Amino acid sequence: MASDFESLETRIIHAGEPDPFAGAVVLPIFQSSTYLTFKADSYHDQGYIRLNNTPNHEALHAKIASLEGTEDALVAGSGMAAISTALLTVLKSGDHFLAINCLYGGTHALVTKDLPDFGIESTFFDAGRPETWEGLLRKNTRAIYVESLTNPLLQVPDLPAVIEFAQKHDLVTLIDSTFTSPVNFRPAELGFDLVLHSATKYYNGHDDIVAGVVAGKKALVERVKHRLNHLGGTLDPHACFLLHRGMKTMAVRVRAQNESSLTVAKGLEAHPKVTRVHHPGLESHPQHARARELFSGTGGMLSFELEGGVAAADKMLSRVRIPYVAPSLGGVESLITRPALTAHKSLTPEERKAFGIAEGLIRLSVGLEHPDEILADLVRAIEG
Repeated sequence: MASDFESLETRIIHAGEPDPFAGAVVLPIFQSSTYLTFKADSYHDQGYIRLNNTPNHEALHAKIASLEGTEDALVAGSGMAAISTALLTVLKSGDHFLAINCLYGGTHALVTKDLPDFGIESTFFDAGRPETWEGLLRKNTRAIYVESLTNPLLQVPDLPAVIEFAQKHDLVTLIDSTFTSPVNFRPAELGFDLVLHSATKYYNGHDDIVAGVVAGKKALVERVKHRLNHLGGTLDPHACFLLHRGMKTMAVRVRAQNESSLTVAKGLEAHPKVTRVHHPGLESHPQHARARELFSGTGGMLSFELEGGVAAADKMLSRVRIPYVAPSLGGVESLITRPALTAHKSLTPEERKAFGIAEGLIRLSVGLEHPDEILADLVRAIEG
């Protein structure tokens, strides 16, 4: 989408903003469910809140498209609403798609338990081994789905190879870029067709709403919008307002979290009771070079394992004071959890093991507290 503003920081504040309503510099909440409609070219053009076209929705769509560098964008009622609607738009009964083999637990459940009920099949693939992908294709393979940074192991897929492979085989490319945010990575610039986010996380950044984002080529986003209009996964105008407000600090938040998480990761890596730290900013990370090539920053997330496994992890979680022991991520408050009990609880122990997710793995979303104080609190909890 063309913009008069060159920098991401300025686009975050000013892109997509309508003329001030009644002189207000902040877009108000338009709580009306219905709008005057004298002529509409289609059902989807009527002024109605479920059709995602209130002034609050339209401002978000324009701003997000500017940030992602796409022709169009769309907000949804949650990240899973965005993911499920996008997949149900590009796939139909009888289709097959490839999905990265270490997915967020909610997406994994959708792919393995729900989509088969719609006649949609999938095969997991190792995103670090492009030489194996050809053998997974079927005549009915239509799409390929990846994450920019995997949850919870912070692996960096070979994203340029995904684009090359998809173009060769005429596959629609979808990427969940929640962990990177447009501050660190804009997948459309690499060639991805649809970019997805749980805007609950870094887009909003304040742990007070759930929302989703779909961005991409206009014709494809329009198809997703029509499907979302039918499925009803609309974002409420008040949540739109909060997302709009939260987005305006995204650049400063994410860049601070990039630095803080790396500080914490380095400190944990040096601790004798920490057996492994997963963070793409660490030189020890197997895809560190790829992360530096692809991303402007390596994000606010990390995960780690302790000597003593589950027992040590649970003891630590019972002792931390700064991070809240809670699911979700990307907010100003640090959040810590054991994925086997939260984000990946829907997987069986065997599935978690196959994906490399240890039962005692701890995932940390680094917030905006001082990184030295976060690290000191974690060390105290580990050693206690």
